[in-house]
Amino acid sequence: MLNVVVLTGRLVADPELKHTASDLPVSSFTIAVNRRFSRNGEERQTDFIDIVAWRSNAEFVCKYFKKGQLIAVEGSIQTRTYQDKDGNKRKAFEVVANNVQFAESKRESEATEFDQSYSSSTGKITDVSVYSSGEDGDFETLDSDNDLPF
Repeated sequence: MLNVVVLTGRLVADPELKHTASDLPVSSFTIAVNRRFSRNGEERQTDFIDIVAWRSNAEFVCKYFKKGQLIAVEGSIQTRTYQDKDGNKRKAFEVVANNVQFAESKRESEATEFDQSYSSSTGKITDVSVYSSGEDGDFETLDSDNDLPF
C-alpha cells in the first residue's frame, strides 16, 4: 500500500506549538492549496488542508514559518473519528507531515509582503538584506556583498 502526499501551499495562520500530556511537541495548521485547473471563466478554486506536524517538524514550523508563507509538506493522509459536541460521529482527514521545507526564499517571502503595501510606497526598495544560514541553522543578516558565502 502507498500513502504519500506532497503539497505546496500558503499558511492560513501562524502555526502554534503545543505539547501533549507526555510532552511531545505538536503543531496543527492549515495550508491553502490552489487547484491545478479551473473551469472556463471561473476563478481557480482553493482547498484548505489540515496538517499535523510532530516533534522536530512541529518545532521547525513554529520557529520559522508565519501566516502567508509558502510551505512544502511531504507526509501521509490520516483519518480519525470523533464525536462532536452534539454527540454526532465525525471523521477528520489530515496530513501527517514527515518532512517540511521552505518553498520560497526569505527574499521572495518579504517581496510578497512588499507587493501588498507597494501602492502606498514610493516604489523604491530602500532596504535589501542578504541572508545566510548560520552555524546553528538560524539565518543571519550579512552586512555587505563581500560577506556572501559564494
